[in-house]
Amino acid sequence: MTLPKEATWPLADVLALFELPFNDLMFRAQTVHRANFPAGDVELATLLSIKTGGCEEDCGYCPQAARYDTGVEAKKILGIDTVLDAARQAKANGATRFCMGAAWRSPKERDMEKVEEMVREVKALGLETCATLGMLEEGQADRLKKAGLDFYNHNLDTAPEFYNNVISTREYQDRLDTLGHVRNAGLKVCCGGIVGMGESRAQRAGLIAQLANLNPYPESVPVNHLVQVEGTPLHGLDPLDPFEFVRTIAVARITMPQARVRLSAGRRQMGEAVQAMCFLAGANSIFYGDKLLTTDNPEAEDDRALLNKLGLQTRAATLDSAPKASCGG
Repeated sequence: MTLPKEATWPLADVLALFELPFNDLMFRAQTVHRANFPAGDVELATLLSIKTGGCEEDCGYCPQAARYDTGVEAKKILGIDTVLDAARQAKANGATRFCMGAAWRSPKERDMEKVEEMVREVKALGLETCATLGMLEEGQADRLKKAGLDFYNHNLDTAPEFYNNVISTREYQDRLDTLGHVRNAGLKVCCGGIVGMGESRAQRAGLIAQLANLNPYPESVPVNHLVQVEGTPLHGLDPLDPFEFVRTIAVARITMPQARVRLSAGRRQMGEAVQAMCFLAGANSIFYGDKLLTTDNPEAEDDRALLNKLGLQTRAATLDSAPKASCGG
């Protein structure tokens, strides 16, 4: 995937949004949000690590990188029964999308066959399916689509000019190429980034500009707040100001008005008040459950209590919930 020659959202315009007075930015974001999501519902997605640890990449934020001593052990890929048990539990708790993540640079043939089976069987439960498996080749994306995958997650992580401060084992263009393969296969794109990695406001604006200028922009945009894990290179950074995180959510909403903007990693450290401001700024999707791959996430009961306090409804399932033998779509 490449960026259009004429940007829909020039970097200067995105940065100007970040620099609006806070109340003006929130008002504009909420206006855009109401126009595009009049029901005001929040999507619940559950993320399961189907293959944990041992990754050969050097992403500076990631406790799953084999080169860092973070206490995360490399494990084999989960069996299909374990995955399906987790998917059924997620659905029983109200999730409508089930995401499967693997700590790989890219999936091998033996991995693809197992993931395709997972996708088919999870889709048969009546859940939307999403996977994040690292870099994909075009044929691999086609196979996942045929198995019934709805979304593929592959984050840009940060702005191009800050990227080499965080990762050296793959190029920015590698990420864009994978997104291109995903689009060409007819899959929906889940793509966002991480803030609080030491980047400047201008570089946060650069990330949002990259996402907003993808053609089309992603259907789902996860915005992660860095969870600092001891043993990773980014541990020990000064934490990002919470209002700056809320601004990032608001700017994402304005520039990608029809996307599901997801509060992802880092919600546990935000507290209820900051999360509430994020919903006001246009966030309308959360990862739901007690784990986000290897880091803690607010538990389901806490999430339900917060949504009830705010009077927010959850998104209804859009797929047929009747079990099916398979889905080879």
